[in-house]
Amino acid sequence: MSPTVIPSAGPPLRVLSLGAGVQSTALLLLSAQGRLPRLDAAVFSDTGWEPAAVYAHLDRIEAEIAAPAGIPVIRTSSGNIRTDALDPGHRFASMPLFVRNPDNTIGMIRRQCTGEYKLKAIKREVRALLGHPGRNRLPDGLYAEQWVGISRDEFDRAKDSGIRYAVNRHPLLELDWTRTDCLRYLAAHGWATTPKSACIGCPFHSNAQWRHMRDHQPAEWADAVTFDHQIRAGAARANHTGHPLLGQAYLHRSCLPLDQAPIDRVTAHEWSQRQGDLLDLLNDGEDEPTGCSPWTCRSSGPDLPAAA
Repeated sequence: MSPTVIPSAGPPLRVLSLGAGVQSTALLLLSAQGRLPRLDAAVFSDTGWEPAAVYAHLDRIEAEIAAPAGIPVIRTSSGNIRTDALDPGHRFASMPLFVRNPDNTIGMIRRQCTGEYKLKAIKREVRALLGHPGRNRLPDGLYAEQWVGISRDEFDRAKDSGIRYAVNRHPLLELDWTRTDCLRYLAAHGWATTPKSACIGCPFHSNAQWRHMRDHQPAEWADAVTFDHQIRAGAARANHTGHPLLGQAYLHRSCLPLDQAPIDRVTAHEWSQRQGDLLDLLNDGEDEPTGCSPWTCRSSGPDLPAAA
């Protein structure tokens, strides 16, 4: 479809929070083609544990979309989330692991990973682009317009940045585009195989995503299974400092080891998604468009109480 062009008047700096998934790739391409205002930079915050397909896709969009359009792709990082979780000497921003408590109830560890491994690094790069690295207060009125890839079907995830120097903007909402609109647009321009962006061992993976990894990405599945066993007692740092987890931690909400979890069960949400657009299924090979957006962690399903 042909999008309405958003006027180019605005702040001196436009930055894309690039997750390298469907929506953010569509925004990068729209800007590169001149259908949206030109971006000054795209920032990819690397957790160190993305699937190989995401890194390959990032390389391709940088070479084939961003570079020809003169849009620099800035790769930044706050560390390796997998390594940090298993390092007793490293402070770890917790992943939202599922926990079976001593009374056999199931809860979740508080999610800190998005803020630490995504947002912290992005904020650092935005400050540097504005000419004010470090922690000093920025001049009043100085800010970057920060694009976030939220489409109409997930409008409830659109949020402010919470910081004065980066004002979130959601061009896909302004265009009234859904994720399927993004998929059609990408497919029409040679990007039909855009992957989902999320850590290999993200606890918010759906059964469909776990199945896809098991059946099509055996090395990454083996990595996730190994990690799942290694975090049964929680983060290594907490145990090392005398703050052990009272229950047992798991990547899957069933609180069973990942290689024993009921991932072949098709959830009601998956069945409803299967009635949706065929392009979603062909593009993803799975049923749920969940991933990890830097500013809106795409948790799914009912909220669970905090782990004891």
